[in-house]
Amino acid sequence: MALVVVDLQNDFCAGPVAAARYPGSPERLREVAAGTARAVELARERGVDVAFVRFTGDPEHQGRSWRRRDRLLGKRPKCLEGSAGAEFTGVAPQPGEGVFTKRACFDAFLSPGFEDHLVRTGADRLVFAGLFTDVCVDSTARTAFQKGFHITVLTDCTAALHFADADILRFMARVYGAHLTTHDRPDDWAPGEDA
Repeated sequence: MALVVVDLQNDFCAGPVAAARYPGSPERLREVAAGTARAVELARERGVDVAFVRFTGDPEHQGRSWRRRDRLLGKRPKCLEGSAGAEFTGVAPQPGEGVFTKRACFDAFLSPGFEDHLVRTGADRLVFAGLFTDVCVDSTARTAFQKGFHITVLTDCTAALHFADADILRFMARVYGAHLTTHDRPDDWAPGEDA
């Protein structure tokens, strides 16, 4: 099992960029960050691997379709490499924990070394926390499911950007068989499996 912390970065959950683009209450983003920090502590106490995934949106990493979308929608790049916006919020990787960078993409499996790390550590279940449930968490969970990983989503450690949280969580449970639970129930992160 591995806890995968997705894009818990300042431009997504703290500060003016996050506040300007998140349609819900900023308090929800603070709750997600705090819950994820506690989940990381619980994982470490239990010897569960923690993998950190971060996003960088620098224009030089963006494909043509990404740049076109941003131009049409008036979107500005977020989490620029080396900026305060790209820094983790409320969590910090410890030595030996995997840190993987998605360069202008949603799916952590497109990050060099991410899948190799999971295979090397023997993870068969990925426990997801971070942002956003309906974008990068879903993109990574979708690929993980197709690659044979079991999926758990910590519902109090995620928030959706475009859709209602309940809708995207129901979708993930139905389509990927995602197990839904909360950070404070670590004994329930990996329910019994029969395959």
